[in-house]
Amino acid sequence: MKSHFLLLCLIVCVASASSIPTLCHEVERLALLKFKQGFSIYHSVSIDPFAYPKTRYWKSSGNATSDCCEWDGIECDEHNGHVIGLDLSSSLLYGSILPNCTLFELVHLQALDLSDNNLRYSTIPSQLGRLLNLKYFNLSQSRVSGQVPIEVSTLLKLISLDLSLNIELSSGAQLLQIQNPSLSMLVKNLTTLEILKLSQVNISSPVPQTLANLTSLKILHLQNCSLNGSFSEGIFQLPELQFLNLAIITYLSGYVPEIPRSSKLKTLILSCTSFFGQLLLSIENASFLEILSLSSCNFEGSIPSSFGKLTRLTSLDLSHNNFIGIIPHSITNLALLSTLSLSDNGL
Repeated sequence: MKSHFLLLCLIVCVASASSIPTLCHEVERLALLKFKQGFSIYHSVSIDPFAYPKTRYWKSSGNATSDCCEWDGIECDEHNGHVIGLDLSSSLLYGSILPNCTLFELVHLQALDLSDNNLRYSTIPSQLGRLLNLKYFNLSQSRVSGQVPIEVSTLLKLISLDLSLNIELSSGAQLLQIQNPSLSMLVKNLTTLEILKLSQVNISSPVPQTLANLTSLKILHLQNCSLNGSFSEGIFQLPELQFLNLAIITYLSGYVPEIPRSSKLKTLILSCTSFFGQLLLSIENASFLEILSLSSCNFEGSIPSSFGKLTRLTSLDLSHNNFIGIIPHSITNLALLSTLSLSDNGL
């Protein structure tokens, strides 16, 4: 009887303990408050019309909670209370990220999103390499500048890396660059990457073969990034690839290779590149394709009748190429097609 009573007490104690909310760690709370102090709030810096200052109610005391796990934009591990997620996207933040930034003390972080703020042309500090648990990193549209540091290559758990659209708004000049170290050096060990967005980053190098080794890659956006040379056909054949955007890379050449039947491609954008050659009948294997934009390239030959099998297509742009012959009647099978452009060809 006594043993049953003790067991019941133990169950009650465990249940009570598990129901007590885990408070954030004091050192992490102070790090977040110090980070907040380094920024001003300006309503004009974020593009998102629904942007709002997530840090406004981060308080150390007073009426607002001092438990940082309850603060807007913060996610804590429910078991140990460590800060594992920081989403300050579109938070109207205006300030600089310096090497001594206290964010880099949050070594348990798995997700860091500072996109759509104004970081005042900060360079990405090498101290980023301290965040070895990072899986999601987003600095898009955040006005960072300079060379992307080699320390990014040490973040071996990265699933998503977005450094896109860091440009000078008045001139369109690219602020961020990947040159030394090269793109190949940065990504060759990031084998868990599923999302890589580097649009408007000045890369100015040949396309690294290492991209074709990222077998988990689902999304690859490299629009207007100054790559050159020949694009590896192996990238087209990555088993998980769904979105590929290479638009506005004038000196990037290549051709569309045989598409495997297992293709998961949904969006393929090659507009304003130097891609050339004929489209193969195997294009029909891209059965999930919804958007195909090949405008202003150097494609030639006839339009394959197999296009009629791409029944998920909603947008097809083959304009400003060298296609000849007749438009295949099979295109009338594309019941979901809302945009079709075939102008400036020999059709």
